[in-house]
Amino acid sequence: MSNTLPHSLLEALLNSWDRNNTILVNLLHALPEGGLNARAMEGSPSIAALFAHIRYVRLSTVFENALEFAQNHPEFVLHDDDEWVAERDPIVIAQMLSDSARAVHDAVKYYLEAGLSMTGMYISYDHPILLLQHMLWHEGYHVGQMKLALKLAGCSMPDQQAGPLTWGVWGQAGQRS
Repeated sequence: MSNTLPHSLLEALLNSWDRNNTILVNLLHALPEGGLNARAMEGSPSIAALFAHIRYVRLSTVFENALEFAQNHPEFVLHDDDEWVAERDPIVIAQMLSDSARAVHDAVKYYLEAGLSMTGMYISYDHPILLLQHMLWHEGYHVGQMKLALKLAGCSMPDQQAGPLTWGVWGQAGQRS
């Protein structure tokens, strides 16, 4: 990615979504040994389950609001009991995150360019950007849970390690992974 600014607001919005996914994948790859099993407290989801939940919410939200992006895609065959099923292979998790992020990206881009609202089964979004903002807020919430779980498990990452992988992605250097 070049260091030039995006040419349009749409590009900037979608780029921010893509960077959000880069942060999640970076965090995944930076987890210490056993980090996927960390929990904020007994009975709460593991970090692996939180990643599964993020993917599930992305795909189910696209399915509910932009069905045409879900058709003919096996990754959209979701069941309620899949929401918290924890994958243990970081490579598989990263691919699942990237695929689901692409689905959100493509659906939001299409609806923005078409000037359409997103009428969903449970939540209807007056504007596609609201779906994108909902996803960003949701995922930021769960990243906070992940960081807390790591800290409580004695596996916290020092700011020197976590900063460039997370906050640094928002800078001009763009997406790093």
